[in-house]
Amino acid sequence: MLKRTSLYDEHLKAGGKMVDFSGWDMPLHYGSQVEEHHKVRQNAGIFDVSHMTIVDIEGDDAQPFLRYLLANDVIRLKNKGKALYSCMLNETGGVIDDLIVYYMREDWYRVVVNAATHDKDIAWISKQTESFDVTLTEQSDMSMIAVQGPEAEKKLSAVVDDALAIAIQELSPFNAIDHAQMFVARTGYTGEDGFELLLDSDKAVSIWQSLVKEGVSPIGLGARDTLRLEAGMNLYGSDMNEDTSPLESGLAWTVAWEPEDRNFIGRSALSKLKESKPGYKLVGLVLEDKGILRDHQKVIAAGVGEGEITSGSFSPTLGKSIAFARVPVSTETSCSVEIRGKLAPAKVVQAPFVRKGKSCIT
Repeated sequence: MLKRTSLYDEHLKAGGKMVDFSGWDMPLHYGSQVEEHHKVRQNAGIFDVSHMTIVDIEGDDAQPFLRYLLANDVIRLKNKGKALYSCMLNETGGVIDDLIVYYMREDWYRVVVNAATHDKDIAWISKQTESFDVTLTEQSDMSMIAVQGPEAEKKLSAVVDDALAIAIQELSPFNAIDHAQMFVARTGYTGEDGFELLLDSDKAVSIWQSLVKEGVSPIGLGARDTLRLEAGMNLYGSDMNEDTSPLESGLAWTVAWEPEDRNFIGRSALSKLKESKPGYKLVGLVLEDKGILRDHQKVIAAGVGEGEITSGSFSPTLGKSIAFARVPVSTETSCSVEIRGKLAPAKVVQAPFVRKGKSCIT
């Protein structure tokens, strides 16, 4: 039987088309994926992301443990609530998962990892704790709601108490506050301003209903995917996995090489790859003809070699088909994509494709 979030009944009431997503019964859309996409770009939308995993890492060794576990360096986090995006690597430099970690105290960090990788993530993290004085607490009684869009701050402020509303309005991007009512982070997966709310599951329905009454539209997994692709955000399992490194996945910026004496899992293998230089890179593509770019289509860079689309879809904001593709490093500004046996021209671009509702493509 599929797992259900505390908001399952709300999805049914809203007409959600429910699908199996990594063992969870989740809404794909509530009628029109394209309309939902535009609502987030133009106003505000609400997402149930309670299938994601919240883990608190506590103890005297919490900081040194995370400095070893992650490719990015949590020592950069100085202020309570500050967030950091990082990859968690295996010994060969492949990506086990990507995640966000929040600094709460030197002996307490909150980590949010992907739903599809829950079992292997928990097993891997637990295994690495053996030499450290830390405890892992999976917050299975908490729900997670994302409120995203240019009107997100206004809408969320209207449904919480005055003190929290002021704190929300003063909250900087990639920071969080741990309020008595809920944990609020100014983060998201859409490229728009917005918040992710972590709260007790028995309070999730009430805040969801209040936001819907305030005019915030429920948004499904389908629009979440097109929004994140437009925003140039990687999807684990598609754009990177255990067989690809951050250096081949457009995520070199998430690797903290300094200080040189910090030993993190995968550093040795990643250093060797950096020295020898990866043969492939992740780029953005915009299809110049009609058609749809889809995962696993072959990409051909004339005179250079072949690659593959890792994430592809129609962009509702641009009215064109866009994609991420892993291609030979020598690929320049154009390539061709094999679509139904024919080659279609595509432009190679730098992500993001869309920022704050506006095209970034020149």
